[in-house]
Amino acid sequence: MNPQDPNGMTRRQLMRHSAWFGAAVVLTVAGGEVISHVAGSSGAADVAGSGRPTLRFAQISDSHIGFTGTANPDVAHTFTQAIDQVNNLGYVPDFVIHTGDLTHLATPEQFDQVKQMMTGIKTPHIFTVPGEHDTIDEGAKQYMQAFGAGSRGGGWYSFDTAGVHVIALVNTLNFKKLGHLGNDQLEFIEKDVASLSSDTPIVVFSHIPLFAMYPDWGWGTDDAAQALSYLKRFSSVTALNGHVHQLFSKTEGNVTFHSGTTTAFPLPHPGDGPAPKPVTLPADKLYDALGIREVSYTKGNDVLALKEQTLK
Repeated sequence: MNPQDPNGMTRRQLMRHSAWFGAAVVLTVAGGEVISHVAGSSGAADVAGSGRPTLRFAQISDSHIGFTGTANPDVAHTFTQAIDQVNNLGYVPDFVIHTGDLTHLATPEQFDQVKQMMTGIKTPHIFTVPGEHDTIDEGAKQYMQAFGAGSRGGGWYSFDTAGVHVIALVNTLNFKKLGHLGNDQLEFIEKDVASLSSDTPIVVFSHIPLFAMYPDWGWGTDDAAQALSYLKRFSSVTALNGHVHQLFSKTEGNVTFHSGTTTAFPLPHPGDGPAPKPVTLPADKLYDALGIREVSYTKGNDVLALKEQTLK
């Protein structure tokens, strides 16, 4: 049984989606599975012959609401500018993803602030995963209360839209092994994709990279190889992450990895210094290090197209 929402977004899994983002989520149980239908989708799948991509979405990351420091004395202001930039893309994104570190210290006040700010994003759907700054409290209770509705375990989930399968992963819950998925999540991934056709485009997003960018700084996921082994049979896999506060791309086999930039402050390049501490740039250079990302998919193309925008 695989019911299809007429507006194009469904998933035979638990799909995490907060109702305050402006979409109604109806959960029903069939054959022991929770099936989600999202009402109010922008109709990404209904664009054949229109000349626009089949699917368009935006990525924002590492807003660090609550941070105070010379690297950026007003992270709320730059996050607001990033939101304004998303709202002025010239189209309404089918959804927006935030790839973690929404807050800096995971306090209820910081989560309330970032949640309220994101209500200003003009999109039918917003999806998030937590960063390590969002999960510093025991059990990541504050993040789960604010953004975890409908997700599995520590906040992971998946959904289908416009022929693309999207998987949201959480690799920030084990501070002794920063960059770790764990057995429950690995089992989820294996079962989640088992019934999919091998020509289904896959988008995976997480906070910490799913490749070994610089493990000494926690810039890698120690059990990512096993997770990606379940995706080897798919012709197109795009992995998006935050955490490193800088753009970086690489391809390994069928997987293309893209680290995103931040809306808060830059971090040093891998190995440049003893630790990844916020970098203070001249005021007129800060915006060059901050930005958002556009991602588009056109049916029939194996590779998703990315466009980077620095803050204006």
